[in-house]
Amino acid sequence: MTRPASKHPTELELEILKVVWETPGVPVRHVREALAEGRDLAYTSVMTVMNIMVDKGYLKRVKQGNGFVYQPVITREFTLRRMMRDTVNRLFDGSVSSAVVHLLDSNELNDNELKEVKKLVRRKGGKQS
Repeated sequence: MTRPASKHPTELELEILKVVWETPGVPVRHVREALAEGRDLAYTSVMTVMNIMVDKGYLKRVKQGNGFVYQPVITREFTLRRMMRDTVNRLFDGSVSSAVVHLLDSNELNDNELKEVKKLVRRKGGKQS
């Protein structure tokens, strides 16, 4: 029995998306080189995963010269929101406040991050400072 397809990119697919978001219209070779710092992957392996990502609707492949370049179909923002929503739903029973409290309790914030959080709370309607 096969497992159901994930609604989200796999770890490797997410790494590839980060490269393509940074530099849209890149060939497989560029993506492989960018991934080479952390992973030793064969060119054909990266190409196979990127073609699967085309089938999944994450990337589009565009003919350029003798080869192809890849561009993102889904945005970074869409992916982040979808994955965060799923995490909040699965781990915190849909409670955004529980997720935020957990994040703030489990991580140290520098002054700039704390200012950004306070600004967002004010913007969302909170009156806390």
